[in-house]
Amino acid sequence: MTNIFRRAGVDIPEPFRRFLEGDMDAWLRVEEYREAGSLVVKAEAAGIDPDNDVDITLAGSQLQITVRREEKTEHREKEGYRSEFRYGSFSRTVNLPAAVNQDDIRASYNDGVLEVRIPLPEEPAAGGRKVRVSRGAEAGGAETRGTGTGAAGTGGPSRTMGEDSEGQSFGGP
Repeated sequence: MTNIFRRAGVDIPEPFRRFLEGDMDAWLRVEEYREAGSLVVKAEAAGIDPDNDVDITLAGSQLQITVRREEKTEHREKEGYRSEFRYGSFSRTVNLPAAVNQDDIRASYNDGVLEVRIPLPEEPAAGGRKVRVSRGAEAGGAETRGTGTGAAGTGGPSRTMGEDSEGQSFGGP
């Protein structure tokens, strides 16, 4: 199914792609949120050794977290053994905003939760900035003179004439 979307050039978000590929159990469950100028990604990772079982890589604007959980065989010999724990390798790729500082990414592990903090670039001040519109030579370029009469028939800069979407005229002398 995902091959059909891929051939059509449609990019499917990861949870839907994994569902369509039948790979729902092999993905790492995460929480993502913004806090104090950082993107925080928390992943369920109980029962692992963070020094040996975790790989966090950054490639371009994507953060990939891979966790490996090995099954302990000591319980299999017990009578009535049943396990619903998930074992194996689990990964998740998180798309990052552009221009994150890769050197400042930090990861920690506490109480079965892996936390990755990615500092976000400062956003421009709200409200934006007004841009002044200048005229003629003041704009830093040569005036455009047309073959028409220009302003008041002086041969000055030509003006564009036309109609807007409601049929109202604009421009002209």
